[in-house]
This record gives sequence, C-alpha cells and structure tokens, in this order.
Amino acid sequence: MVVGSRQDFLELTSGHALGDSARTVLTSCPAQHLYSSSKGNGKVARSIVREVEAGELGLDEASPLVETDSLHLEDSVRMWLRRIGQIPLLTPDQEVALARHSRLGCVDCKRALIEANLRLVVSIAKRFMGRGLSMQDLIQEGNMGLIRAVEKFDPDRGFRFSTYATWWVRQAISRSISDHGRTIRIPVHTLEAVNRMMKATSHLQQRLGREVTSAEVGHSINMSPEKVEDFQRAIAEPLSLDSPVGDSEDSALGEFIVDRTGESPSEAAARALMRSRIEDVLDTLADREREVIALRYGLTDGQPHTLEEVARCFQVTRERIRQIEQKALKKLKHPSRATVLRELIA
Repeated sequence: MVVGSRQDFLELTSGHALGDSARTVLTSCPAQHLYSSSKGNGKVARSIVREVEAGELGLDEASPLVETDSLHLEDSVRMWLRRIGQIPLLTPDQEVALARHSRLGCVDCKRALIEANLRLVVSIAKRFMGRGLSMQDLIQEGNMGLIRAVEKFDPDRGFRFSTYATWWVRQAISRSISDHGRTIRIPVHTLEAVNRMMKATSHLQQRLGREVTSAEVGHSINMSPEKVEDFQRAIAEPLSLDSPVGDSEDSALGEFIVDRTGESPSEAAARALMRSRIEDVLDTLADREREVIALRYGLTDGQPHTLEEVARCFQVTRERIRQIEQKALKKLKHPSRATVLRELIA
C-alpha cells in the first residue's frame, strides 16, 4: 500500500517484501533484481537526505520572492528519504515489464513501479518549497500524482516512465499549492504563469547579481511589466489585521490603518453641524411647508422625491404640493434665513 494519507505515506519506512507477482516479472528481465542489495544504495540514501537538508532547491524553480527559513526536516521525513534512497532504480526493461503487468491488474507490479520512482517525487517536490506547503505535504501530494501516473502510463508508446510521471507529479503539487498553500486561492492557470515569472526572476537575479525590475522580467518572458506586478501582488501573503504590532503585543495592526472609505471625525462633525443648522432654518416654516421641502430635496432620507410622490403622501394634487413648495422657498429667500443658508453653502 502506497500513500493515501499522511500515515500511509510513511508506511514504507517499516519495509515491504516484494510481492511474488512482481518478483516473477523482474526476474524474467535480464537485469538486476529490484530489491537486490547494492553497496551504493546507502550512499544514495545519505545523498538524498543531505541534498534536501541543505535546501538545494534548484534555482530554476525556487521562488525568489518568498523568504524561507532554513529547511528543518521532521524525523519521519528523514526516515522516508533514507528508505526510498535504498530502492534501486529500474532498467528500461524492468520498467516496461512492470508497467504492462500493472495495466493487467497486478497490484504487486503497480506498487513496485511506484516505489522505484519515489525519489523522482522528492526531486520535484523540493523545487516547490517555500510556497506555502511543508516538505512532507509536498511529497504527499507528489506521491498521489505518481500513483495517478502509474495508472495512466502506457509503456507501448515508447516514453520513459519518469518523463511521463514528471508532468503528473508537478500537476498534483501545483494544484495542491493553489488550493491549500495560500490564504487566498490562486487559480492553477495563474499559478503556472506565476511560476514562469518567478523562474525568470531567479535566473535574471543570478546572472545580473542584483534585484531586477518588472520591465526586465517581463521582457525576458514576453510579459508586460504591469502583468508582472499584478502577479507579484497576487502571490504576496496577506497580513492579518489582528497581527500584533511591537514587542508588547498590546496593539493590533488594524488599529493603525485609516479607513479611507468612511468619514473622518472632522467630516462627521461638520455634517452634523450643517444638518442641525438646516433644521433650525426649516423650523421657522409651517409644519407642512417644512415636510414638503424635506421630502422634495431629500433632507429626510437622502432621496429626493417627485411632486407626484409627495402629493400621494399628503393625499393632495401635484399642483397643491408645487404651490406649498414655492411658498416655502420664497420664505427661505428672506434675508434672515438666506444668510444662514449661504454660509452653509460657502
């Protein structure tokens, strides 16, 4: 049984005996047995662990825009890397034989083909570190892609399995990063373009020995500088408004951010003062005149109303409302009231 959960993913560390069906298939090939001992396998295992622990991410794939801490491997992952490092690689003949029998339903052959290519998953997974998922999660997702590749692989088409499986492993990891690696999900097609941009950025920084501009990155991959900047913003991790500020942790980030969509205290005070003074002026009118003016000019609910709408409210004709409005406006133009209104407009 190969990975189906995080626990299953480590199951092979206890060791598996090769099934009789797979053993028969491999011994029929003119090549070394898959599980025969090899003096070089211990070196391979140590090499894999050292390579991953050293953080050799592969500059062509690693993100230059995401700061990562030095890699710390859990003991379970160390055991996994040492375990798969002891499994010899398959020869082309062994690979084809196992793949053909796997397509015919041989479970042992399917498992043997998967286990022999687990190092390929690690090799690909380490290139995606620093993008939101742990090394263990990357390997887990890559293993699921490997299983899918074994199920779909047709050896009679002439391709090496590793070439075919690489696409499935990368797709599984990329999709998982897109779905789970970030607070805000990035679509897979966008993530592919982001990866291309990050790869170009890394190459240019390595070649020029300095930070590169959006225009330089865009020129190298035939992408506009504006698009490069859009992608850079898309991969930036959002900050929580509850994030503590300072060493005391008594203040949150949200307390220092201005709400530009709302009114400032001074604007709210000015609006309240203006409303109060307008109401004082309207209070000098008769009750019906004050209500008609308030409805017609939206002083009550912020929504101006037509003569027809106001007439329905008072159950009178439109003409009567027009007359009341004209009479009220004439009163408001009186110098004693007009002076106050002009001050508010100014």
